[in-house]
Amino acid sequence: MSVLVRIPTPLRRMTGGKDKVEVESSNLGEMVDTLESAYPGFKERLVDENGDLRYFVNIYVNGEDVRFLQGLETSTSTGDEVSIVPAVAGG
Repeated sequence: MSVLVRIPTPLRRMTGGKDKVEVESSNLGEMVDTLESAYPGFKERLVDENGDLRYFVNIYVNGEDVRFLQGLETSTSTGDEVSIVPAVAGG
């Protein structure tokens, strides 16, 4: 199942400058593992040492925040769009 993943600017150096990539996955955890295989170091920027989504990273599947779905267990289907959005702070 091919899923379109939108890559935020801070992580694009890991993807060779690509702003979006397509990966095969059936859920977000699998998507993260696939990204890690293709772009080593990617997973540690999204997931903490306990395997949970880092608090400063928001992931959306088709505009829905995965924290209100099933987190990394959220299912993905062909044609889904996943957006990775790092939290921004400032004042």
